[in-house]
Amino acid sequence: MHIIWHGQSCFQMIIGSSKGEPVSILIDPFPAAIGLRAPSLSADLLLISHEHQDHNNRKAVRGTSFLIEGPGEYEIKGIFVQGISSFHDAQEGKERGLNTIYAIEAEGLRICHLGDLGQKALTDEQLEKIGDVDILMVPVGGVYTISAKEAAQVISQVEPRLVIPMHYQILGLKIKLDGVDKFLKEMGRKQEEAEQKLVVKKQDLPEEMKVVVLKP
Repeated sequence: MHIIWHGQSCFQMIIGSSKGEPVSILIDPFPAAIGLRAPSLSADLLLISHEHQDHNNRKAVRGTSFLIEGPGEYEIKGIFVQGISSFHDAQEGKERGLNTIYAIEAEGLRICHLGDLGQKALTDEQLEKIGDVDILMVPVGGVYTISAKEAAQVISQVEPRLVIPMHYQILGLKIKLDGVDKFLKEMGRKQEEAEQKLVVKKQDLPEEMKVVVLKP
């Protein structure tokens, strides 16, 4: 599996398929208006966590894709996706509405993308639906989502093998967020050189939890 981060909460996943061509997934594409280069990609599956402009640029996808934009269970081309309802803020959605968490099963791996999670903690029901996670994509920039400290607490709830921070301040982004350094300090990790992409197989997962910072 190849995982590429384009900035904000936008990820591209290329998944091997025993049935033929690889399957591509695109999550939360954004427009150029936020200051970053907008992705222009084809995708078999398009996942939208919520209807804010930096997450719902459907026009970024070339051609036809299967659209998932909320809670429910889906199986497309041998990939299982579960959308789990959550809140975009700490006031049960009263400030920013709802957000969808996505749990994805493919290549024997379970990946969880938290979207713009604003809850300070996940509920027992959400954790049960999320299940045993291998790779967790978590917002860490605060302001509009959970903070670095809250992200660390959510990570301790989920207990994934790999953590990929997202939705934090990077060069060019017009939305003002905290940088990833604050999160790394909270996690007791040193700033390491960011990786271009993550290539991972089930058998290669680390025994102890690892934080992977990707380049946009």
